[in-house]
Amino acid sequence: MVSTDLIERSRLKIQENLDAAKARDARRKLGQFATPSPLATEILQYAHSFFSPHSKIRFLDPAFGTGVFYSTLLNVFSQTNIRKAVGFEIDENYWRAATELWNDDSLLDLQLCDFTHASPPNSEQERFNLIICNPPYVRHHGMTTCEKQRLMDMVTRTVGIRPSGYSGLYCYFLMLSHRWMTTNGLAGWLVPSEFMDVNYGRQVKEYLLNQVSLLRIHRFDPSERQFEDALVSSAVVWIEKKTPPPDHAVEFTYGGTLLRPATSERISAKRLKQLSKWSRLTIISCKEPIEQASIRLEDFFSVKRGIATGANSFFVLNRERATKLRIPPEFLIPVLPPPRHLNIDEVEADLEGNPILDQKLFLLSCKLPEEIVRTNYRTLWNYLQSGVEQKVNERYICRHRSPWYSQEKRPPASLLFNIMGRPEGAKRRPYRFILNKSLATATNVYLMLYPKPNLKEMIERDPDLLECVWRTLNDIPLSELLREGRVYGGGLYKLEPNELGHVASDELIHLLSTSQKSDRKEWPFK
Repeated sequence: MVSTDLIERSRLKIQENLDAAKARDARRKLGQFATPSPLATEILQYAHSFFSPHSKIRFLDPAFGTGVFYSTLLNVFSQTNIRKAVGFEIDENYWRAATELWNDDSLLDLQLCDFTHASPPNSEQERFNLIICNPPYVRHHGMTTCEKQRLMDMVTRTVGIRPSGYSGLYCYFLMLSHRWMTTNGLAGWLVPSEFMDVNYGRQVKEYLLNQVSLLRIHRFDPSERQFEDALVSSAVVWIEKKTPPPDHAVEFTYGGTLLRPATSERISAKRLKQLSKWSRLTIISCKEPIEQASIRLEDFFSVKRGIATGANSFFVLNRERATKLRIPPEFLIPVLPPPRHLNIDEVEADLEGNPILDQKLFLLSCKLPEEIVRTNYRTLWNYLQSGVEQKVNERYICRHRSPWYSQEKRPPASLLFNIMGRPEGAKRRPYRFILNKSLATATNVYLMLYPKPNLKEMIERDPDLLECVWRTLNDIPLSELLREGRVYGGGLYKLEPNELGHVASDELIHLLSTSQKSDRKEWPFK
């Protein structure tokens, strides 16, 4: 048999050539992000520790690629212990290359097939006791409604849990593999860590805590990306197909490597069921109780995402361009530039309410029907037609609006928050609250905070209070903001509206309760 090292060198070259020959966008569409060999080695070495020297391995990789996990399996396990290996690959080019590479291997059955369309084995003896997979990283909006419905129905039949329609493809792979595993079988899944915090991850966590024994979750430091071409924070999830005992505890590790993590804690499954976010467990010492804040920002504010235009480059115009195109001013709304171009935290306004900024931007929005625009506003019509030629009207958000060039209603907010930030190496604070004294609205790179009625009334009675509130918000510790958000590869943090709403706000309650014009009868602010 050919040396496993020689095969792996050939495989790496094949992988490199295939990736180079295929456009990045095409690979992203199928969620193809190759696992680095060193990481694959650690994963298989960790899996090896669960098996005795005489175990007979039946191996499955539902997203085979060129076979990095199988190549590592042959190197880590004795080949006399491997009884059978099965792989599924949806891309014919990768399948063909892998078939040629493993042509002389009698153990491997490599199928050109979408794993989610394959039928699991009927008998326990034909199932697999080791599943290792880096499933396709395809977000929900990369799948058709029909496809999502099919996958949701399949998972429901398989494990009795109905996934969220916002689930990524990797969630379906993980839960559909249930019927492919033998009792007491082991599985290791290299997946985005976002399932630990997002709403659609609730069903995944329900599966991990109730249908199998969740053994360990290792989350890599987000600043150390595992994939060069994917902005995603990664985790390795280890499960065993058996009913968890009543006192079951799960190992959470963080940072470093899978075999040598920076931190390690064990958390009871009972406690995990009570927590909505798991990623913080890998950083914060789990020996200290994590209390839910009694007062949160959502008690004072309605937090909304800014306007999703569907095509900022078309709908957001600077003054010079709007003038040159002769867009009627009644269809132009002042809008703030994105946070990276906004170098101040306090936006002043001119007499007309426009923001006093070097970069003056306007949002194009018109709710008039096309026939009226064509007849009465010819210059606007000409510009809209250029958007049709560029197929702007066919983009997802635009084609779900009527008319496609109208914008959702999002009035100006006095307080805004940048939705994304990088804590490490940032020239300015990764997150900041912005005081907006203008009538400018904002796009969806911001969150907009609208005071609830009681707070709004207090500010109307005492306008100076707004600036005090703004300064207090900016004094919220960064750790509180990071705790509620989610993180992507490269250390990019993000807060959704409900997550910002969950941020503790004890200092704000102190400010308002000590305000000279406060009325304690107004509490609570809900």
